[in-house]
Amino acid sequence: MQTTINKIDLRNLYLDDFRALRASMVRAYKNYEDFWEEDEIEKLLTIFPEGQLVILADDVVVGAALSIVVNLEDFKTNHTYNEITANSSFTTHNPDGSVLYGIEIFIHPDFRGMRLGRRLYDARKELCETLNLKSIVFAGRIPNYGKVSKECTPKEYIEKVRMRELHDPVLSFQLSNDFHVKRVMKGYLEGDLGSQEYAVLMEWNNIYYEESPKLINARKSVVRLGLIQWQMRPLKDIDALFDQAEFFIDAVSGYESDFALFPELFIAPLMAPYNHLSEGDAIRELAKFTEDIRARFQEFAISYNINIITGSMPFMDEEGKLFNIGYLCKRDGTSEMYTKIHITPNEVSHWGMTGGNKIQTFDTDCGKIGIVICYDVEFPELSRLMADKGMQILFVPFLTDTQNGYTRVRHCAQARAIENECYVAIAGCVGNLPRVNNMDIQYAQAAVFTPSDFTFPTNGVKAEATPNTEMTLIVDVDMDALKELHEFGSVKILKDRRTDLYEIVEKNQNK
Repeated sequence: MQTTINKIDLRNLYLDDFRALRASMVRAYKNYEDFWEEDEIEKLLTIFPEGQLVILADDVVVGAALSIVVNLEDFKTNHTYNEITANSSFTTHNPDGSVLYGIEIFIHPDFRGMRLGRRLYDARKELCETLNLKSIVFAGRIPNYGKVSKECTPKEYIEKVRMRELHDPVLSFQLSNDFHVKRVMKGYLEGDLGSQEYAVLMEWNNIYYEESPKLINARKSVVRLGLIQWQMRPLKDIDALFDQAEFFIDAVSGYESDFALFPELFIAPLMAPYNHLSEGDAIRELAKFTEDIRARFQEFAISYNINIITGSMPFMDEEGKLFNIGYLCKRDGTSEMYTKIHITPNEVSHWGMTGGNKIQTFDTDCGKIGIVICYDVEFPELSRLMADKGMQILFVPFLTDTQNGYTRVRHCAQARAIENECYVAIAGCVGNLPRVNNMDIQYAQAAVFTPSDFTFPTNGVKAEATPNTEMTLIVDVDMDALKELHEFGSVKILKDRRTDLYEIVEKNQNK
């Protein structure tokens, strides 16, 4: 990552953003002088405010995607940029049109390589679906074509880029975002020497056309979970850990997962250099890596546009107490810590762990979630309190050495799904780890459990991984199905509790 970021926001453009928009655009386009003027932006915001999107890093505009709605049939096959924008008067915008036409997209050069452009593309797709439009269309430059124009035609150049024989910074990116080529147009943007004034008309088709519109940035009805069943192995250093973790994050984000779940204490291989120390001292050395791991995983969350649950790792507070904690690293650039509350006898006797004292849920762009670490899931009161706060998905990073230990986690997790009418996702470590005391063997089978009713699998198991094999598990969960279950289920466990006879009360955590 080139620049440290605390928070990423994606929202509609406001006129007050103009100065920052202009500054970023100047940096984005070298050797170009025809930048947007404030009155032009004001026109766009007047006629089509929902179509103007910006992405902000720490409240500063670092990218934008501007668009209008048109009927493409109203324009010549080989139209120009000035024709499609009516010389930046935008009288071509037609609220009753069928196509979202992109007229601008850019990212500040200091913030490239972080997949922020992909977020803008995804937001455009969401807008297209929301407005129930047939497609997104825009004419993309091919800035590297000028370098090879004497050797190939534009058509041949496009094919070489498509086959990855050549790279074009604009066209390659568009093709990777599911846009397909409609035609090549000559003379689209006057003075574009890099493209030899050629442009490629690109299109993305809305397969949900004619379905009921959705609101922009509304929480998803279907959430995709990426569970990582991690193989314990000796690691050379922390960079090796990051390489392996990034591989899995890249893999599950490639399937557009909304969450990546890592197991409990999957960073244990980094304890190997301290195996000559006592177990308690060794894990305290491991705790020194925790902040660096949090920071890197936060970068991954931004770069891969995915919410990451970092499993767990040791953490020492200012008083020297050792906790088993993890982080929810959100793709908006923020992070929150969670702590294991129930500590196993092994963790106490070997490591001197202390249990946390905070019961919490987390708001995400996919709904409210809870996170409990391993042993915590065997205490039903904890997740019931989370369910009372609106939890819809419970994530359980775990670490078990034997099959009977795994059985306790699995069956308790499945019980939590049924009794709390929520989804429960579990992920653990597999394999063996030599030369790390108290971490010799692991047994795991990642899985996603559901409530038990007609809408869900009859055995309450949405999906499960192969036991004791390193792999990922990609699973879709339907959030609307939970809403229907709460209202129309065969039984209504949360509603039918006899609170006149009993209740679970969370004690004052400040005491």
